[in-house]
Amino acid sequence: MRPPTDVIRRILQTEKGTRLAAGGQYLVDVMPDANKVEIRRAVEELFSVKVVKVNTQTTHGKWRRLSGRWGRRPDRKKAIVTLAKGQKIEVKA
Repeated sequence: MRPPTDVIRRILQTEKGTRLAAGGQYLVDVMPDANKVEIRRAVEELFSVKVVKVNTQTTHGKWRRLSGRWGRRPDRKKAIVTLAKGQKIEVKA
């Protein structure tokens, strides 16, 4: 079992993330090999909230050129975490 700080990278503060936060859902950047159970436990432990549902999405890195050489951006994984009614995560700006 990994510590919660190894599972969750950060809360994503994007336009979509802000829209979701109004409805009790939060967008979280997580490690690519993290599963839903680990994400749920990490969010509950770090932020002292009750998680109802976790949805995940993996984004594969794009191929890009830099100085004439081809390279690939890293894969990323996002999680949309739904909290119980009345629960809230304080996000620092």
